[in-house]
Amino acid sequence: MTTPDFTDPQAIARDAADAIRSRLSLTSVDVGLVLGSGWSAGVDHLGETIGRIPLGELPGFSTPVVAGHGGDLVAVKLPTGRTAVVLTGRTHFYEGRGVEPVVHGVRTAAALGASTMILTNGCGGLDPSWGPGTVVAIRDHINLTGATPLRGATFIDMSRAWTPALLEVVEKVSPGTPTGVYAQFRGPQYETPAEVRMARTIGADLVGMSTALEAIAAREAGLDLLGLSLVTNHAAGVTDAPLDHAEVIAAGKEAAPRLAGLLADITAAI
Repeated sequence: MTTPDFTDPQAIARDAADAIRSRLSLTSVDVGLVLGSGWSAGVDHLGETIGRIPLGELPGFSTPVVAGHGGDLVAVKLPTGRTAVVLTGRTHFYEGRGVEPVVHGVRTAAALGASTMILTNGCGGLDPSWGPGTVVAIRDHINLTGATPLRGATFIDMSRAWTPALLEVVEKVSPGTPTGVYAQFRGPQYETPAEVRMARTIGADLVGMSTALEAIAAREAGLDLLGLSLVTNHAAGVTDAPLDHAEVIAAGKEAAPRLAGLLADITAAI
């Protein structure tokens, strides 16, 4: 596969959107979703599947390389009659492809006409009371990657990056769901205990390797934005247990049925 040319990232997003419309005969899209670790099985519970395309076959996309992620774009007719496009995998910044491929899914959803974006992930939790399997709604984030998808003098207000009305939907659908601040590290190494202490000191409740860069692109596109994190493990230093990606995958599989139901309820309510 040739490396996508992101000289004009908005143009390649439009190319991907045109390919999706043509292959799936879509006339409109209302909601975009990116399903991270533990969340990808939820696509089968959102509504009626219109069609699916392997991500690697679409302009600008690559096949996900991380275990625990799917690899398709799926179009779904929601029970409300609205249409969602769902990415069952993502490109991570640590893959070394640059920031544009990381946010390409968000920009493609926007090019398809979506007005709402839902980003999900698996993450490490800093609150000892949030054990593996806890779902936390993102109320704010900290971008620790040192990168941005924005170019030039593109000044985007991030003071209300995560849409309050969508947080209210989560509370209505699943009362008592905690909210937290998500810090994106570059990865792929897990954070050290000292880095986790730093993240806690600057206000983070969750740590991971995705989502914040996509959130910036979503706000640039004017999308309403909801984030849902699955705590797959305690972050380094919160307990004495070492971190193991196999345990992250196992936690996601165990929580999958509950996550699928939550996603279905939320998409039906927005």
